Amino acid sequence: MGVLEDKANARLFYKYLSKVYDRINPFIWNEEMRDEALEWLAIQPDDRVLDVGCGTGFATEGLLRYTDDVHGLDQSRHQMEKAFEKFGTRDRVRFYRGDAERLPFADDSFDVIWSSGSIEYWPNPVAALEEFRRVVKPGHRVLVVGPDYPSNSLFQHLADAIMLFYDEEEAQRMFEEAGFVDIEHHIQQAYPGSPRAITTIARAPEK
Repeated sequence: MGVLEDKANARLFYKYLSKVYDRINPFIWNEEMRDEALEWLAIQPDDRVLDVGCGTGFATEGLLRYTDDVHGLDQSRHQMEKAFEKFGTRDRVRFYRGDAERLPFADDSFDVIWSSGSIEYWPNPVAALEEFRRVVKPGHRVLVVGPDYPSNSLFQHLADAIMLFYDEEEAQRMFEEAGFVDIEHHIQQAYPGSPRAITTIARAPEK
């Protein structure tokens, strides 16, 4: 387990990163990548959407272009305070402080679940994905963006020491183990040489 997969370490990390997050993030996960992923998800105007690991609200901002019913959850108070500055605490988005592995919502609560830049900090990603399957409606889809596993062996050792990096095979295993179907993977990159993101879209099975 990487050092930032410990929840206390991740919260401390984001206490300081939150100050510069919106300036750093575009070098790894930019608007073009986000907007491309949003098109794949095909959110409808009446969809109720949950943004898990919403952070400062970068993805939330994109989600609001598709629906007015957006809910954001994050474990970092400091990241969420930045989101409050953009959207208010209950004006455009309903925010919750919580844990991806223990979502504070009833079964079948959402039409869509989105999560970008969060899975790499989850100590038990399959448990969190099982929670996604629990709270998304049967037959509906989730989208998760995480860091693609580097091909260079030196970077692999470094990545493993910090947080979760994974490839398409591992993504497939995690989503299948969590009970999802119709799983598809996309590799995204801000520019040549920058870190690659792996974006997975999957559907919860019908009951």
